[in-house]
Amino acid sequence: MEGYTFEKMWLDLKNGYQIHYTYVGNRYVLFKTAENCYTQKLLSTEHKNPQPRQLMLTLKRVKEMFPHMEDIEYKVGV
Repeated sequence: MEGYTFEKMWLDLKNGYQIHYTYVGNRYVLFKTAENCYTQKLLSTEHKNPQPRQLMLTLKRVKEMFPHMEDIEYKVGV
């Protein structure tokens, strides 16, 4: 997504959107759980790079990952 910044993503998370993205060959969904707490769930797996199915992340970690996220999509939380 051209022009999609971390600040826009942060506002989307704050407003209840789920962010779907590819990171290190795996597909994830990210959503806000609590203040400065975000949940990352694994949607697909890359067998050469196994990852935990669910992680709790801080905003700082999400910001570190943002430049490496690919195929970013956002959806309204269910």
